Amino acid sequence: MALVIVDDCINCDVCEPECPNSAISPGDEIYEIDPTLCTECVGHYDEPQCQNVCPVDCIELNPEHQESKEELMEKYTIITSAA
Repeated sequence: MALVIVDDCINCDVCEPECPNSAISPGDEIYEIDPTLCTECVGHYDEPQCQNVCPVDCIELNPEHQESKEELMEKYTIITSAA
């Protein structure tokens, strides 16, 4: 699954630089995660780095973008080969 930032976000700016895929960006009111770029850090790290640094635990699995670890790895391969 891709991740999503929920309304508890305090715009502290710590998650954005931690994302190895540049999937996190400022939104109108809170930070947003682009589900086409989010791999939950699969291919880069063992766990999502944005969740590790979030002080208010507002980054959750996005039920609208369900993906297996294999699908996330495929997405990682595509993203990193395009870079």
